[in-house]
Amino acid sequence: MSTTAPASDLLVPLPPGTDLAIRARDVHKAYGDTHAVDGATLEVARGETLALLGPNGAGKTTTTEILEGYRLRDSGEVEVLGVDPAHGDARWKSRLGIVLQSASDLRDLTVAEAVRHFAGYYPHAADPTEVIESVGLAAKAGTRAAQLSGGQRRRLDVALGIVGDPELLFLDEPTTGFDPEARREFWDLIRSLRARGTTILLTTHYLEEAEVLADRVAVIAGGRVIATDVPARLGGRDESVTTVSWQEGGATREVRTAEPTRVVAELAARFDGEVPGLAVRRPSLEDIYLTLIGHTLTQEVA
Repeated sequence: MSTTAPASDLLVPLPPGTDLAIRARDVHKAYGDTHAVDGATLEVARGETLALLGPNGAGKTTTTEILEGYRLRDSGEVEVLGVDPAHGDARWKSRLGIVLQSASDLRDLTVAEAVRHFAGYYPHAADPTEVIESVGLAAKAGTRAAQLSGGQRRRLDVALGIVGDPELLFLDEPTTGFDPEARREFWDLIRSLRARGTTILLTTHYLEEAEVLADRVAVIAGGRVIATDVPARLGGRDESVTTVSWQEGGATREVRTAEPTRVVAELAARFDGEVPGLAVRRPSLEDIYLTLIGHTLTQEVA
């Protein structure tokens, strides 16, 4: 795979005049000599789903907690739904939904009891019964949280996050530990929330999840957002070298090219039709992501 686009091309801005749910500029947060967030800049449009990707220790959690109002920044500018999270009041907080990476509380409450309890915290809560149905837990409404499977408990976590009918939903590693079937069912739920107009900031280690769910992807490394774009174009992915491979003479042959269509046409002409073992592979989102963070880590070491 070829190198990614120049650094100046990696941060693709939203169009001027975009209605923003999140605007963060040059945000810093340090703990002693450790700079957890080191100049992060990020925008999220209202109604979009943005996936925030990065290795452990990159600053994802601290950045997200600053946006949620749980952690104070040292410097920089932040607006979430038009309010500085450092001064967000109860009314502002009621417009947010937050689903943490893991939860072990409410074990003695049933699904219905937990959702009704949380609904009482919000001035304009959704109907608890409808919320339970929307996350696929209607059949488990009378089951205690301690007796739910991992996937079912995660659905309850989302129910608690959306019962306040949030404008903005934070999802932290929502499908960690899910089997493939449960993960895809959960993706359907997230799609339905986006279709209702909910803005979603998703942190995930699953690159496939980001590609399926996100309108745009942001990569954070070293406390800075180093790339933003739609998944198909992140880091110059759409212009990267493609590998064309085929079988010939009892061996696998391949060509790396920026013109895969031309190469395939030439092969088809040469083989007079079907090309044995033909495969065309463009760089995956994972390929680009690993190149981006690897390049950043190399710069930091240097």
